[in-house]
This record gives sequence, C-alpha cells and structure tokens, in this order.
Amino acid sequence: MLSTVENTAVRACLAGGRHLRERFGREVDAEFSRHDVKAAADRASEQRMLDVIRGTHPDHAVYAEESGDVATEGDYRWVVDPLDGTNNFVSGLPSFATAAAVLDDDGPVVGCVYVPVSDDLYVARRGEGARHDGDPVSADGDVPTAKATIAFVIGHDVKRDNRMDEAASMQAALGDVTKRVVDSWSPCVHWGALARGRIDGMVCFHPDDEEQHVGELLASEAGASTAEPGDGVYVAATTPAIREDLVDAVR
Repeated sequence: MLSTVENTAVRACLAGGRHLRERFGREVDAEFSRHDVKAAADRASEQRMLDVIRGTHPDHAVYAEESGDVATEGDYRWVVDPLDGTNNFVSGLPSFATAAAVLDDDGPVVGCVYVPVSDDLYVARRGEGARHDGDPVSADGDVPTAKATIAFVIGHDVKRDNRMDEAASMQAALGDVTKRVVDSWSPCVHWGALARGRIDGMVCFHPDDEEQHVGELLASEAGASTAEPGDGVYVAATTPAIREDLVDAVR
C-alpha cells in the first residue's frame, strides 16, 4: 500500500513542479499582501497535484494549501504544498518546490519534495530512509558550528502575530554562532539540502504544516539530529554538536 502512496506522491509533485518550471520566468500573475503572495501558478500546480492524488486515492483525506480541506475522511491524510517559495517564484529566483506529505495516526509516513529548476527529487518513507533522485542520502557533516551554514524558517503566524522581533533576535543569535544563516523562503528546498548534508542545520520557528511535515520526515529518515526545545521551535542538524549549539543559541 505505501509503495503505491509513495508513487502517487512522486507523480503529484512532478506534475505540479513541471508545470511550475514551464511558467517560471514567463509571467507574474500574483496578488501581494503584507505577509504573503498568492500566484496563479500556485493554483495551477495544486490542481495538477490534486488530480493525481484524488484520481488514485479517492478514499484519502486531503488538505491543500490553496484549497484547504479537499476531503476529510480516510486512514491517510495528505498535506500538499503546490508552490513552496512563491515569493521566490514571482521574483524570478529559482529556489522553489512542490511538496506532499502523507500522514497516518503516528505522523508523516511518506514525503516527497521536487525542486523543478534543478530537477532534484527527494523521497522519504518512515523506517526506510531518504533518497535523492533514487539514491540513498544521509545528513552527514563534520564541520564545527562556527563554520556551519543553516537555514532559518518562520511560519506565517509569526508575521501575523507580531512576533517578528522575537524571530529576528533568534536569527541574530544563530548568526553569532554559525558562519551563515540563510533566511529561508523555500523551506522544502533547504530540507532537501539538509538531507543530503549540503547544509548543516535547520531552525524553524512556528513553521507551517505544509513544509514541516515533509521536512521532519526527510530529516529523520536521513539521520539528522533533531530537537524540539519548546515555544514552537524545531531544530535539525547534521551532527549532535551543531544541534546543541543551535538549541542553546535560540534559548
């Protein structure tokens, strides 16, 4: 059963992502607000992903970022992000992705991320590891924290709830102990990079479910060292030492 679910997740992410790649750089059809951007490409990608998912698993619950709850009953629940990195997409920056996570009663069981411009495909299944373009990957690293590159993620609620000063203080503290902090506007891209050991850590402050479910599964299945120190913070790193330094910094 899970092999079919995984195959569906891959097909859905590819369907949405390839459409985004065709549209990328050709148009900016978007609505801008103080804290978010909604692009026509979001909706078009989501429809293609939902067509694949609903066509194969009509008995599954599905939540999609643009449509909300598409179906609410089922033993499995899909969480679909049709365009992670909308700001980047409309700005002509190639860091964006499609993503899908499938949850059971114990949390994420299957996850997929597709980065269209670089043609990177990440897949994880609970208990079976993480893969990049079909090959097993691991979140290995040997750099000290002072030489580490990490990504910092904030959820939309942080902006809406006027907690940006708190987020800025966290980011500054992280910058004091690492070489570089990337202000991530496309978390799924960076989750994939962490799973391959290309970056050294992720720090998330009240992240959005659409990216976090798939990200946590990729991190755990790639063997990253993780922690949840409280107050909506999630930390993942390539080594326990970096993880502990990041946790101490955000505290």
